[in-house]
Amino acid sequence: MSLRHAVLGLLAERPASGYDLMKLFETSLANVWPATQSQVYGELGKLAASGLLTVSAEGPRGRKEYAITAEGRVELRHWLTETEPDRIRRSETLLRVFFLGALTPVEAAVYLGLEAGRAAAGHAALRELEASVPWGDDPISVYGRLALEYGLRLTAMQEEWARWAVEQVEGREAPTSSQAADMGETPD
Repeated sequence: MSLRHAVLGLLAERPASGYDLMKLFETSLANVWPATQSQVYGELGKLAASGLLTVSAEGPRGRKEYAITAEGRVELRHWLTETEPDRIRRSETLLRVFFLGALTPVEAAVYLGLEAGRAAAGHAALRELEASVPWGDDPISVYGRLALEYGLRLTAMQEEWARWAVEQVEGREAPTSSQAADMGETPD
């Protein structure tokens, strides 16, 4: 998914200013596709220049409200129905897990425990977000809740997995003298 399509999708619901879009990103897309203010404003300019958005209103202090154009709706629809999502998955967290054998079991368990804590904190943040959003029957609320539920289930699974992984590692023996020396450690 690109920022371009996230902006088009939000504006397909209703016109909005850059400020309004930032608020929508914070409350609806934060766990799916986070974006900074400079990224959103830059993308609005590009989309308007390419004819996918138009400035529908201008207010005080240069405030602009953007609306999706017919061409923008065609582009959004094309992206939703005719292109495959990028399914390449990279996880630095799991890459590190793969190589935890280079650490002592205690160090590996500490790392995994920290990952469990991060997942729990992410889950709690999503629960707070869920409670703070005035959910409605509009498409962004309906489908936003589906995306939020994915995040809730994913963080719950990540925490559960990390806690299970700690148990697996804690049952391992400490490295032998030669293994410890290879790791630059001294055996216990």
